[in-house]
Amino acid sequence: MKKLTDRVQKAVGEKIEIARYDPVWPDLFRREARRLRRFLPAVSIRRIEHFGSTAVPGLASKPIIDILVEVSSLHIARKEIAPILKAKGYEYFWRPTFGDDVPPWYPFFIRRNKHGVRTHHIHVVTRHPAFAQHWERLLFRDYLIAHRETARDYEQLKVRAATAHLRDRVAYTKTKTEFVRKITNKAKSAIRR
Repeated sequence: MKKLTDRVQKAVGEKIEIARYDPVWPDLFRREARRLRRFLPAVSIRRIEHFGSTAVPGLASKPIIDILVEVSSLHIARKEIAPILKAKGYEYFWRPTFGDDVPPWYPFFIRRNKHGVRTHHIHVVTRHPAFAQHWERLLFRDYLIAHRETARDYEQLKVRAATAHLRDRVAYTKTKTEFVRKITNKAKSAIRR
């Protein structure tokens, strides 16, 4: 168990860097999505989405491509997909959706380049309502794309959070939570109208 604890501490303690928007990010997503579709069981994968700040044109971000993969079953993801991705060099964590050690859990993968730098985060979930928060990230992404001023506000918040929590990814994320929740609720309200 110590080994897992060490891996988690290493992952959450890595330096947070915010980079200027890079127009290559959407292409990096497309290439990774094609790669995933090539070696994952097609019957298990329903859709693959680019989300997070790298999916918002012009928005500064951690230069890590966030990918949301919808699977038919978490059991299949854990028993079939996880071994494939681990064999391809991805780091694998069975991660809580909310906070520390709070279910529902889901498979999360980190891909790194040859220098050990994170390049991709792969979040693997189902469409079950327990994972609604993950799918709402697409609403947040779309809202930022449509509302540049809100995207700039979010960028400023991220820069402040990264400066305040340079090596604490959990605190960095928590700092952004209320803003993300507020904008996601706005996006959901707009859809209901």
